Amino acid sequence: MKILYHHRIASKDGQFVHVEELTNAFVEQGHELLFVAPQVNEQSEFGHDGGFVSKLKAALPAWIYELLELTYSLWVFVKLVKGIKQFKPEFIYERYNLYQPAGIWASKLFNLPIILEVNAPLVEERTKYSGLSLKRLAKKVENYTWRNATICLPVSDVLADHLRQVGVQEEKIEVIHNGVQQTFIDEMLSTPIDQNKSEIIIGFTGFIHPWHGMDKAIEAIAEHKELPLKLVCIGDGKILPELKKQAHDLGVADKVEFKGLVTRDKVLGFVKQFDITLQPDVTAYASPLKMFEYMAVGSLIVAPDCPNIKEILSDDTALFFEKGNQSSFKKTLNEAIENFINHADKRISVKQSIVDKRFIWQNNSSKVVNLISDYLKLMEAKKGHSS
Repeated sequence: MKILYHHRIASKDGQFVHVEELTNAFVEQGHELLFVAPQVNEQSEFGHDGGFVSKLKAALPAWIYELLELTYSLWVFVKLVKGIKQFKPEFIYERYNLYQPAGIWASKLFNLPIILEVNAPLVEERTKYSGLSLKRLAKKVENYTWRNATICLPVSDVLADHLRQVGVQEEKIEVIHNGVQQTFIDEMLSTPIDQNKSEIIIGFTGFIHPWHGMDKAIEAIAEHKELPLKLVCIGDGKILPELKKQAHDLGVADKVEFKGLVTRDKVLGFVKQFDITLQPDVTAYASPLKMFEYMAVGSLIVAPDCPNIKEILSDDTALFFEKGNQSSFKKTLNEAIENFINHADKRISVKQSIVDKRFIWQNNSSKVVNLISDYLKLMEAKKGHSS
């Protein structure tokens, strides 16, 4: 199929990884894509924050920046119209962003179906984490965008509830979690889990925030100095100097490694080595990209006990701690360390579950195309019936 793919991501981070993985799956399956998206991230390194856009956001009053976001949607609308006329896509695939109704406008103008991938309730998220000045306007635009999409793809059922609450019809909602590449799964399935490693590697990937509890993880390592443990953290964070000092002060500097930012093509090389993996905290509606990679390698996952995570993991495939409770996180990590061998079944089960539940990018792209194909057939049947 011919797909017009629209997003507004100017940074090269987890969002960009999601776009790249899904679009690669589309192309691999023979579909043709036209992108309407910022060019900022094309040649930048992983971890790039969007450059000019980020500086502009920091420099301007919030309400002016938000109005510019909405105004930008007018410019995007022109680009979408041009792209649709030239490319003649069968549908629009859009990654939802705030103040971005342009895709809906183009969909209505050309009577084209639009699939809206929703990764977060952005009015709520930005209000909480970065501040939102024109909240009422933002919510009106968000509700309008969600309600007028042909199909909405929230990444968790918890997130789907946000759509239901504003009146998005159930038949227009399809939950599609994130995943991993089929080739990586195939490689991991052909690699048996090594239960007799000389060193147990505890791993974490992502930006390291204070609330992630990495200090508790270092404490747990220090309490088991006699065991062959190593904590490996992939990613950056402002608290790295403090964590390095803590490891040194506790006498475990040789057991803790901070690799910093690593290019995307090298991340999975580290993840393959992880025996125990940490998902310390997560927003209530997310479908964390890293967790599917942790699952694919058959690691023993330590994760928060919350509904969106329980959509993916179960007591048979992971160890859970009370969300937001760092003491509970440390206690559960200690359990993972002290009884690592006894949890071998969880590692085998979690590795198989990613296949059983089809948390695979290629499966996601196939779902998208099947949803649109079914919709187009339904519209064609209605047209034939009415004529």
